[in-house]
Amino acid sequence: MKTTKGKAQTRSRTSKTPPKKGAFKGGIFKLIFRIFKILFIVFVAGSIFFVLLFRFVNPPITLLMIQRGFEQKAAGKPWKIEKSWKSFEEIADPMKRAAVAAEDQTFLENHGFDFNAMEKAYKKNEHSKKLIGGSTISQQTAKNVFLWPGRSIIRKGFEAWFTLLMEVFWSKKRIMEVYLNVIEMGDGVYGAEAAAQTYFHKSASQLSNREAASIASIFPSPLKWSATNPSAYVRHRQYLIMRNMRRLGPLEF
Repeated sequence: MKTTKGKAQTRSRTSKTPPKKGAFKGGIFKLIFRIFKILFIVFVAGSIFFVLLFRFVNPPITLLMIQRGFEQKAAGKPWKIEKSWKSFEEIADPMKRAAVAAEDQTFLENHGFDFNAMEKAYKKNEHSKKLIGGSTISQQTAKNVFLWPGRSIIRKGFEAWFTLLMEVFWSKKRIMEVYLNVIEMGDGVYGAEAAAQTYFHKSASQLSNREAASIASIFPSPLKWSATNPSAYVRHRQYLIMRNMRRLGPLEF
């Protein structure tokens, strides 16, 4: 009897059907979904944390600065990152107005995006090989501080996310301060203070309207254009920026 019972128990154990193939696939999908869910939560929490952190702490370095440093080494040049952080109050008003006049004339009114400028840039880019950007100062700051250089759709998506966070947690004053301290303004030159010292041998607090316009005129392509030895095209940009500065008048942050 014991033997018969043991055989019956053995048959019972061995006759269990294996898990269905569909159930296995369902488990994999659940695992993948769980992983993506965790990564999404970590990304959202992490991005909010760093945006809040840089509201009070000055970003020490950017990915663009690191990339340019490696490009310099690859070209046989010394690693060069010239920057000197200046507070909002230590940067001359003309430099702020020149930046707004050159890059984002609705800066104080928009909420991080200028859809009219984006639409105009899109239409121009359809019929031109030379790409024209429609990014606001907030978008450029988000890209410079939190992201890598490039034009991919994925990076633009991240840029929009960080721009929204900055507009929520930062003031326009803070956005402008960070922007004018991290933006590339020459070969290894970053920020208004380093640019003022490099091009005009003075502090950013002493820049005149014309000098500020000269610096702002090279923002789109600081490695190719010169603030002190401008081409006819850059000189025309300086003229337009000066005209827009007069039209804008004092900025109320």
